[in-house]
Amino acid sequence: MTTRDKTNSFSVGNLTYGGNSHIYIQSMCNTPTKDVKATVSQILKLEKYGCEIIRVAVLDQKDASCLAQIKKQIHIPLVADIHFDPNLALIAIEQGIDKLRLNPGNITDPVKIKEIVLKCKEKKIPIRIGVNAGSLPKDISAPTAEHMIEAAKRHIRILEELQFHDISLSLKASNIDLTIQAYKLAANTFSYPLHIGITEAGTMLKGAIKSGIGISRILEMGIGNTIRVSLTDDPVYEVIAAKEILKNLHLMSEETTFTSCPTCGRTQYDMIPIAKEIESYLDTVHKKIHVAVMGCAVNGPGEAKEADLGVAGGKGEALLFKKGVVVGKIKAEEIIPVLKKEIDEF
Repeated sequence: MTTRDKTNSFSVGNLTYGGNSHIYIQSMCNTPTKDVKATVSQILKLEKYGCEIIRVAVLDQKDASCLAQIKKQIHIPLVADIHFDPNLALIAIEQGIDKLRLNPGNITDPVKIKEIVLKCKEKKIPIRIGVNAGSLPKDISAPTAEHMIEAAKRHIRILEELQFHDISLSLKASNIDLTIQAYKLAANTFSYPLHIGITEAGTMLKGAIKSGIGISRILEMGIGNTIRVSLTDDPVYEVIAAKEILKNLHLMSEETTFTSCPTCGRTQYDMIPIAKEIESYLDTVHKKIHVAVMGCAVNGPGEAKEADLGVAGGKGEALLFKKGVVVGKIKAEEIIPVLKKEIDEF
């Protein structure tokens, strides 16, 4: 099995992709790409939350012709997502994209594929072959792991015959077991870095749970160089969910940890909105810190003594503690600003 640190490596923008243990977090914009202002705004927000690679849909020539404008205003590698029309890929390449995503299920003209590959080779732009269980070639349409590998092999063969090897591969399905089987087989078949995800996972809560289960099982096998959590929601939640997966698998070096109790009848302050606010704030913090928001003196600071800092609620106030030691009291209305200040200064 080819593990993530043993895969081929190449550059995606300023990143070294593959051949190491780093797992990149990526997402995809849901704005119209031709709306440059909205797309750039969304990407900058995703960067703030920890997105490391961003993909945009290219539906037509207007989308394709905007890519250079977008790239100039962002700070992470830009991937163009192309379906059906190979000419859009050629425009995207000229716009200076950092990576190209093609679907062998709907771009099949070998002449056009050759033209795209030679252009990418000239510009040193890697290609992701995106195989989806729901859009396999017609002659192998039954969605099995073996058929997904066969679809990938056909496209990879074309690229390799042109001496092109800067290839990333994804083999996604909405079924967890099928996805895991496909990636395990891919890791035993190819040495190319793998883009991991459960496609069409669903809305935020259920989709994040489904993705977390599937992606975690794959990552724990040592497979996967980048992940995208596919959610029917604001893509910010995709990045947050991806971070949580990596943090809980201890696959991130700079990780925030948030602890909060489930609340009960002992809770005498309005804890839930405070916990949500602090948890959300930590999503934009990029350093190693453990913060706890606890309901009462029974659960905290005792049960959260490992936290770097936290609060335990009382009636209209809270105890502020650091490493299990109480250092002061805070009025209820001051809990959020005080915790944010402590987080910033940590």
